[in-house]
Amino acid sequence: MNKLNELENYAVDAAIANDWEKAIKINKDILKLDTSNISCYLRLGFAYFQKSDFEQAKKYYKKAVKLQPNNNVASDNLEKIKILESRRSRKKRASSTNLDPNIFLEIPSKTKTVSLVNLGQKSLIAQLSVSQQVFLKTKKRRVEIRSTGNEYIGCLPDDLSRRLILFLKDKSEYSANIKEASLNKISVFIKEIKKGKKVNRFISFPKNIQNNYSQLSSSKEETADEGEEIVNDDLEKLAEVLTNEEKDYLPYSREETDEEDEE
Repeated sequence: MNKLNELENYAVDAAIANDWEKAIKINKDILKLDTSNISCYLRLGFAYFQKSDFEQAKKYYKKAVKLQPNNNVASDNLEKIKILESRRSRKKRASSTNLDPNIFLEIPSKTKTVSLVNLGQKSLIAQLSVSQQVFLKTKKRRVEIRSTGNEYIGCLPDDLSRRLILFLKDKSEYSANIKEASLNKISVFIKEIKKGKKVNRFISFPKNIQNNYSQLSSSKEETADEGEEIVNDDLEKLAEVLTNEEKDYLPYSREETDEEDEE
């Protein structure tokens, strides 16, 4: 491994450890060896951004843009800084705290990384931090992602929303954290905490979530008022639909289920 590659690895390790002073020093050492290193300028911009030193962050992001005018990471962060400066937001970022390395641990069928749709206001999105806790809020036909201050961030895609609405209605619980945050893309990491009794046998996040819920109160969805509750009958219909959709994923047979019901 040559010296440049070794320094690159040290710089990444320092960033993972949130040691921004060390990350800045190492990245500046890299620039002495390679003045056209785009990744290094981006890392320096990010490190200064975490320290709320927006002037230095802008300096390095602008150098990245100069070398690569179409670099979306640099341009997005420059816009983010502009928004934060206009709001006079100089406080320390939430992401400057130590990041739990297990927070984004993937567990098949129990976790899912989701890109949000219909994003909220840029002034709020600009303040989001990786690992920041958010929560799920149900509406009549969608699940929104909101901040702990109940500010709208975005919502889940329709297929996943329709599924989780019914799981949440049956008192299932999920945690959610920001995994990626830019002005044009927000992704959240959702983790199943517990499932309600009626959906306990069904998987929260199968490999292929089908967007076919016409059997579930379709006539009511067309006329539903905002905030209309999903009745318990819908959960019974959900169980039937999920059994048909997910027979390859379920660790039991339909016959076994019928026998349990008889007992």
